[in-house]
Amino acid sequence: MKISKKELTLKHKERLAGSAFLWPSLLGVSVFFILPMGVVCYYAMIDNPISHNFVFLKNFINLFQNNAFKTASLNTITFSAVAVPLAVILALGLASLLESRIPLKSQFRTFFLSPLMVPVASVVLIWQVIFHYNGALNDFLLNFGIDKIDWFKSAYNQLTVVILFLWKNLGYNMILFMAALANIPRDLLEMAELECASRWFKFIHIKLRYLSPTLFFVTILSLINSFKVFREVYLLTGDYPYEGLYLLQHFMNNTFRALDYQKLSAAALIMFIVMVLIIGLLFIIEDRFGKDVEG
Repeated sequence: MKISKKELTLKHKERLAGSAFLWPSLLGVSVFFILPMGVVCYYAMIDNPISHNFVFLKNFINLFQNNAFKTASLNTITFSAVAVPLAVILALGLASLLESRIPLKSQFRTFFLSPLMVPVASVVLIWQVIFHYNGALNDFLLNFGIDKIDWFKSAYNQLTVVILFLWKNLGYNMILFMAALANIPRDLLEMAELECASRWFKFIHIKLRYLSPTLFFVTILSLINSFKVFREVYLLTGDYPYEGLYLLQHFMNNTFRALDYQKLSAAALIMFIVMVLIIGLLFIIEDRFGKDVEG
């Protein structure tokens, strides 16, 4: 079938129109993402911003030998490994609880959503009032004969931040899971009830399979938010907190302040690669377990 000259001209115009809409986005991505990424890669492989001598992987080797970086990395990994699973599991449990008929359901939901409306500075103030050496929690524990603890400088310092992280994020995660639970086909659950299936069987074989996309999204969101907890930690403890609260963002901020761009760039690249690997693994898991539901 021959295509007329008029149709060819029309298709050419459509391609030009499509390109005209696409180029601003490509330009924005190039200027704000690809170009800065190239600059970071360049700085990670030179000795300093003045001489610009190419050293390849030397900055990365020096970084892995740096005690501050190793401490910050270990603390960040430990915090995320504890806080993220708790944020996902507890939010799913709360959503399942609110799905059933319980008294004061609206008040319960409001209680967990209220932290979303509280500014970060106010959250920090609340935590200082509670966990300060002369704070409310230590005054309460004194009634049981327990000595005062300097929570932010003790072995429990990460626990205080994990509680803060959960308090801030459980409500939003819970709402996402409640929306996903509401979209599960009722006929499947009713059929399982007719077959006398247990609650555990319904949860594992029906609910969890339909929740897999939301579970994946909430996990990634919680992982990203676990890195954002630096804001609260910084306001609570400053640039150089007690060792257990010294996070990767502290290391990067302090390295930037010292104008050590090559070390900062190397750390940023390592952090980027680790995040890509984790999210890629989550994509593979979600694709494997969510495929039969989508089909």
